[in-house]
Amino acid sequence: MSLLAVGTVAFDNIKTPFGSAENAVGGAATYISLAASYYTHQIKIVSVIGDDFPEGELNYLKSKGIDLEGLQIKHGEKSFFWSGNYHTNMNSRDTLDTQLNVLAGFDPVLPASYKRSEYIMLGNLTPSVQKRVIDQLDAKPKLIALDTMNYWMDTAMAELKEVLKLTNVLIINEEEARQLSGEYSLVRAAADIHKMGPETIVIKKGEHGALLFRGTKVFFAPALPLADIFDPTGAGDTFAGGFMGYLASTDDTSFENMKRAVIYGSAMASFCVEKFGIERLKGLTDHEITKRIIRFVELVNFDPKL
Repeated sequence: MSLLAVGTVAFDNIKTPFGSAENAVGGAATYISLAASYYTHQIKIVSVIGDDFPEGELNYLKSKGIDLEGLQIKHGEKSFFWSGNYHTNMNSRDTLDTQLNVLAGFDPVLPASYKRSEYIMLGNLTPSVQKRVIDQLDAKPKLIALDTMNYWMDTAMAELKEVLKLTNVLIINEEEARQLSGEYSLVRAAADIHKMGPETIVIKKGEHGALLFRGTKVFFAPALPLADIFDPTGAGDTFAGGFMGYLASTDDTSFENMKRAVIYGSAMASFCVEKFGIERLKGLTDHEITKRIIRFVELVNFDPKL
């Protein structure tokens, strides 16, 4: 099944305790589509870039079967840029610079071939832009997933709640879940968010794994213990891409299959953090991914001997 990925395609300057990278290719749509490409080959991107974006990187995305017809190129303008510095624990960071550039006036336009996409992943963008994408669809998708952040809760809560009414899955971190719901308990937070529209909520907990909620059903996936974490930038988007890519490839939105999708998404995120930017997501083999999935299974596989 086809997956439509909406979000930024951008440049990042990243500094962590383990090194730095300048003008690294990033952006939510980039991470989402690359992660998903290892599970499904029907991926479409809706985003915007300036003419400063490297043609070689665009060609690489195309080589992964990613359709770029919905990627707008604004000539004479610069692509979105973000710069950040991670703290020693890698769980927090300081934003040093954000340049919206082409994103400031971004109006997503869906090509005709995109308007019947079955699976939609709305990356972190202005809620009004996310809704604009949904409004252009010709048919109801099988699944719409959405990512958002604290900033939109502070500045565009009414618009965000309108989009949530149209969303099947919300993928956010624990801080965002608490702010959106006003509940500290993540169980209560998920129940409250469910009333806003999404029947399924995925709450990312970084190095402590992820929680999947649907009604009274709950599933927990651990994070893989890694010896080296160089750059957590894009890990959440990579998780979302793996999650949605797996669901699109299996065309199964049951809770049991979503449990698998959480593990497949977590596996992709575990690769992402091992190098700066998207470098670790390039050139992965099926064998590497399978071995990583098996490691996740081994983390929680035990005989209770009841």
